[in-house]
Amino acid sequence: MTIDAQRAAAERPGDAPALAAAIGARFERLPLCRWQVMVRLIVGTATFFEAFDQLLIAYALPQLRSEWNLDTGHTTALMTVGSVGMLGGALVSGRLADRVGRVKVIAGCIALASLCNLALTLCTSPEPFMAVRFVQGMAIGGEVPIAATFIAEITRAHQRGRFVLLFELVFPAGLTAGALVAYWLVPLLGWRWMFGLAALPVVLSLLVLRLVPESPRWLADHGRHEQALATMAAIETKVENVTGAPLPPPKPTPSVVPPRGKGGLRELFGGRYRKRMIVVGLLWFTGYFANYGITSWLPTIYKSHFHLGLSTALLYSTVTSCAGLLGCLIVALTVDRVGRRNTVIWCFAAAALCLLVLGLSASGTAVGVLIWTSLAAVFLFGCNICLYLYTPELFPTRIRALGASMGGAMNRLGIVLGPIVVGAIYAGGAIGTVFVTLAAVAVAGSLTAAGGAEETSGRSLEDVAP
Repeated sequence: MTIDAQRAAAERPGDAPALAAAIGARFERLPLCRWQVMVRLIVGTATFFEAFDQLLIAYALPQLRSEWNLDTGHTTALMTVGSVGMLGGALVSGRLADRVGRVKVIAGCIALASLCNLALTLCTSPEPFMAVRFVQGMAIGGEVPIAATFIAEITRAHQRGRFVLLFELVFPAGLTAGALVAYWLVPLLGWRWMFGLAALPVVLSLLVLRLVPESPRWLADHGRHEQALATMAAIETKVENVTGAPLPPPKPTPSVVPPRGKGGLRELFGGRYRKRMIVVGLLWFTGYFANYGITSWLPTIYKSHFHLGLSTALLYSTVTSCAGLLGCLIVALTVDRVGRRNTVIWCFAAAALCLLVLGLSASGTAVGVLIWTSLAAVFLFGCNICLYLYTPELFPTRIRALGASMGGAMNRLGIVLGPIVVGAIYAGGAIGTVFVTLAAVAVAGSLTAAGGAEETSGRSLEDVAP
């Protein structure tokens, strides 16, 4: 379909599937250049601060326990209420982004999360703190999967894994930055200053609305054909201006386009996409159950079980987060060559081995916990960041955000249950059993990927999910 034919099709609603396929073909001819990097940096900065917000509670908890005299049950509730909010946000945001657009949802979530940080600085007891953390969790849980969906939709198939995952590195980088800031700021000024600093990104919401275009794939899929063509043409012009060379012609699209599904949960959990949703949902759950089962409790374990000072406990936890960031970088640079499926299988398996060794032999010392949890984090962080790339690839544009957000909801369910289960086991003093349990969860993730995951490397989004 030529570009002139695309404009003619824009006037015929029945040709929406063909127009959407043609938009995808035009994206496939775009070279990676400064324009995509600029968009990735803006959206990535927003995601960075959402990640920064997410794990700050783990580093505030040692002080909050003392200041508010919290027992283990209240500590667990304070830790997990934000994750419950993230679960709700993930469930809502996908349907919303598939209806009103990716960019509006991303900007709204950024603004809400930042305002909640200001409110947290004013809390003087656990109850209002938990209420605000729940609302903030909804914003964080809503933004992250939609941002991943948007970046996938503006990227071509060639080296999409590297491009998307280098963007997704901002999330573990935000977790690591949160750990570093907390290590310095909490002992010096207290936990309120940490949340106050995290409120600054509210200005990013305006920047996103001003500089980031809506996904042309989404516009075409939702009948806004002229706007889709205009946005696509504007993107192509910017790319040509950056590269200084005309774009090659797009490859012809098939004259017969597969019929559209009706979208929504019925299509997501029916037909060809049901197995994909179940498999990827289980991968999200097991990956984040194990990940947050470790990271959320580490500062408290170091301080209360091994009787380390606050600064040392935070430093050890920060080392583990930095190790996880290294794992994410390794996966980003290798995922196009290794493949999504193999990356998930072997990262899960390696993490399980590290956790099993820790549970059986080295859990008696703080240094042993530091070494083996850091090694496990390399593989768990790498596995989980791969899911942000893999999930949007599995579903068509009409349900892509919904599929990503449902995966995000299973992610949040793992984030909620992981710390709760670890807290229940840890309350009985069985620290070795904690790590053996998490190893078993990682094994379940590896077996799920081996038995049901499909490979998507090197394929266009329309080819993987028509």
